[in-house]
Amino acid sequence: MAATFSKGSTMTEEPIPLLDLTGQYRALAGLLQPQVEALLASGQYIGGAAVQRFEEQFAQFLGGGSLEAVGCNSGTDALVLALQALGIQAGDEVLTSAFSFFASAAAISRVGARPVFVDVDPCTFNLDPQLLERSISCRTKAVVVVHLFGQAANMTQILAIARRHGLAVVEDCAQAVGACWGGRPVGTWGEVGCFSFFPSKNLGAAGDGGAVVTRDPQLASRVRALREHGQTRPYHHEYLGLNSRLDALQAVILSVKLPYLREWNWRRQGIAECYHRLLQGIPGL
Repeated sequence: MAATFSKGSTMTEEPIPLLDLTGQYRALAGLLQPQVEALLASGQYIGGAAVQRFEEQFAQFLGGGSLEAVGCNSGTDALVLALQALGIQAGDEVLTSAFSFFASAAAISRVGARPVFVDVDPCTFNLDPQLLERSISCRTKAVVVVHLFGQAANMTQILAIARRHGLAVVEDCAQAVGACWGGRPVGTWGEVGCFSFFPSKNLGAAGDGGAVVTRDPQLASRVRALREHGQTRPYHHEYLGLNSRLDALQAVILSVKLPYLREWNWRRQGIAECYHRLLQGIPGL
């Protein structure tokens, strides 16, 4: 985007980038470079200790305990893998937000199910729990809840409705890593939480990446198989899965960045509060 500034009688336009990934890299280069070089020298580019270490660290960041994290290729694939692991298929209906990135609904269609859109609360831009229940039919099997713009959806109400109707809850946390509802991290409320590590996210890789988190060991095991062509042991394929692994290079980069995530989120909140204060009272805004 470009902003116009007045300098005396001269108007100039200067580009204002949406984000500055190079600035973040410069701040962490001294930590990132040795780790990346060590990984490249190891020759272990797919799977291995680096991926397992990040999965364990990410699960711990979200609360630990019985929580398991499974790295995958992207936030979109995380949603597809979660729905597949839950057994969502053709003929099923899945409720989701009418206001989100394309992937929230596309993942539902990818597994053959039908996305059913529920309108949002205009104050939060998240799925309106008051409208959720009336959208449930005899074919509804799950709800994909989107935590948009870092704002947590009302998981208390949504879970209560889902439990009443026996629906699985998948949380789309692509824009909300580190956000909480009721003091509990998003992604840990429903059966499955799905995260994106696209470079523009609060926790961004140097390429695509994602993760599925769950407290159900059977679901976690199924997602691990599905991300590797449905393979449960070498050359034994029990499911029709995807090639959707988180590569070791991205895992190393994410492990370096993860300890800074809470501080980065606090800084974003502070900047947002500054914008609110300085922009309040402007007509039409």
